Amino acid sequence: MSFLSESHGCQGWHGEMSERIRAFDWTPTDLGPIDSWSQSLRATVQFMLGSPVPLVMLWGRQGYMIYNDAYSLFAGARHPQLLGRAVELGWPEVAELNRQVLDTCLAGGTLSFRDKELVLLRNGEPETLWLDLNYSPVADDSGAPAGVMAIVVETTAHVVSERARQHAEAGFRAADERLQLALNTGAVLGSFVWDIPNNRVSGDERFARTFSYPLEQSTEGLPGQVASEIIHPDDRDRVDADIEATVATGCPYHTEYRIRRPDGSYLWVLASGRCEFDASGQPQRFPGVLIDIDKRKQAEEALMQLTRELEQRVSEEVLARSNAEEQLRQSRKLEAIGGLTGGVAHDFNNVLQIISGNLHLLARIEPDNDKIQRRVASAVTAVERGAKLSSQLLAFARRQPLSPVLYDLGQLHEGFDEVLQRALGETIQISVKLPAEPWSIHVDRHQLENAVLNLAINARDALGGEGTIAFEGANVVLDAVFCAGKEITPGEYVHLAVTDRGRGMPPQVLEQAFEPFFTTKPVGQGTGLGLSMVFGFVKQSGGHVEMVSEVGRGTSVHLYFPRSIDHQALAPPAVPIVPSSLDQASILVVEDDEEVRATAVDLLRSFGYRVSIAANGDEALRLLQDGAQVDLVFTDVVMPGQVKSTALAAWARARTPPIAVLFTSGHTRDLISVNHELTPDIHLLSKPYGPQTLQAMVRMVLSGRPEM
Repeated sequence: MSFLSESHGCQGWHGEMSERIRAFDWTPTDLGPIDSWSQSLRATVQFMLGSPVPLVMLWGRQGYMIYNDAYSLFAGARHPQLLGRAVELGWPEVAELNRQVLDTCLAGGTLSFRDKELVLLRNGEPETLWLDLNYSPVADDSGAPAGVMAIVVETTAHVVSERARQHAEAGFRAADERLQLALNTGAVLGSFVWDIPNNRVSGDERFARTFSYPLEQSTEGLPGQVASEIIHPDDRDRVDADIEATVATGCPYHTEYRIRRPDGSYLWVLASGRCEFDASGQPQRFPGVLIDIDKRKQAEEALMQLTRELEQRVSEEVLARSNAEEQLRQSRKLEAIGGLTGGVAHDFNNVLQIISGNLHLLARIEPDNDKIQRRVASAVTAVERGAKLSSQLLAFARRQPLSPVLYDLGQLHEGFDEVLQRALGETIQISVKLPAEPWSIHVDRHQLENAVLNLAINARDALGGEGTIAFEGANVVLDAVFCAGKEITPGEYVHLAVTDRGRGMPPQVLEQAFEPFFTTKPVGQGTGLGLSMVFGFVKQSGGHVEMVSEVGRGTSVHLYFPRSIDHQALAPPAVPIVPSSLDQASILVVEDDEEVRATAVDLLRSFGYRVSIAANGDEALRLLQDGAQVDLVFTDVVMPGQVKSTALAAWARARTPPIAVLFTSGHTRDLISVNHELTPDIHLLSKPYGPQTLQAMVRMVLSGRPEM
């Protein structure tokens, strides 16, 4: 019976990490096969998996790592590669600390650190953290230390907050010290006595001078209401309540309030005093002193404002970091899907090329058989549909070849408006707002128009076929805060928003909207590739796309393209007139897929070309170096072997005279430049291709060579 069964002690193992631990091959580690684990080790792992606190166990002298779900969150992007790995290899930046831990705890000792400052690379970038760390030995069945249990609690937020608090308190203490200094250097505004039975207030010379009372009037006493009138209206009720409490209980009187100066301004004062009673317990006198605390109050208000601003900044930073992390997570997920999608599209295009090539060859065998021609035409149409689907997948994967030109949104409005209106129907109104002088961008015009059409059709469907779709463009400058987590750099961009007031999307649908094949439309009414194609095109063009939607309020898709500083549009290449002598050229076909190679060879020979073949770049280079006379190398992009297609092309072009090169592929990853486009010297024929397209492309590339 397997150790993984409940009878062998795993009934308490739950959660993602328990599944990963069961699935991991522990044989090469000091723990040995999982079926042979000791009872003490099983119990420790069960305890660890059940804990909500981040726990990691380091087993053996190498410290092989086993951890729970909470620790996997702490580990960030290093999870799950840390599982079963020696701790010094898993966290090389703190290898010395972990050696100390293993040496101490495997000898029976313990270690604890509070607010330990470490610099870790959890997500590929150095990050300063503060942690509470507690290490203790874990015994095997014999009772001897065999591993280390580590409790890892991140205290970064607490440390940052505490340091901010200490800074604020230091400022407050400094302000209080200044207040005490002011009191010692004459901040007392005067003394007073309230004659309670007669309700008169008298004061000394400083008291009279402070409030511009005549000295003799102040000495003789003022009616109580006169003294009360100089107190700020907002403070009177509180002052009266404190006085009543002192008179009623005899407790000391200490109250801060504002008093009106002769010029009408207000001054913060601290009034301190006490109530004196006669033998029968009746209140008689209320002596006190007034102290100027206006500067202290200003300092306190400044401190409170600083605290509020600090709290606001911390809140904004936390929110910004959370948003950036979520955007980065979503971007990485789409990037991973894109990589898988691109690979699938490559293989799919090879299959389509085999089908397409054989169909066209079949059609040539019996050109007068209408039945065969009809069925071949139907099959070719299906191939074309598959090719379109593959093209959309490559667009999402950012692997489509682009032909960018200098462009602005004014050109889009002028040249595409009529096409857009016909596609949407008469019941849809189009509202367009563009800047007077839109900035130029460097994009593939056809792909941009296709992306806008996709967004418009989605908006039309969300409106139920009736309503207004708004297209708004703007020249914008994006800052670092906006660009955080979006894989774009701050700077000047052209912003295009497509907005509808349709049914909108709930958050769970919005989160998946850009994923390929995800659609909320009924079966047969959508492939789920429209938005994913838009996403891939914008990203491949160096831009950013995001969507905002609310149920019942509508949806807005925002596209951002980097501003181009070029001043001249790219002219489309002229198609030369091909001399008939090129029809007898010699072509070397380099293709690793045997069936794809066979169809390409048959098609080229049917055009009259002399064809030789090679199964990969290594074989092709040997043929050329052995003296094979070739006018054109027709090579697949992705092939096995030491010699890559790009290296083969570079060698061919360096000959005298140079050998023309035509690439073909269903996946252009290895040909796309850092600027997300094909370089000018590259000719690419995308799979699947038909005979007319192949012949035209071969003749065009050959005609670009010097005369033969």
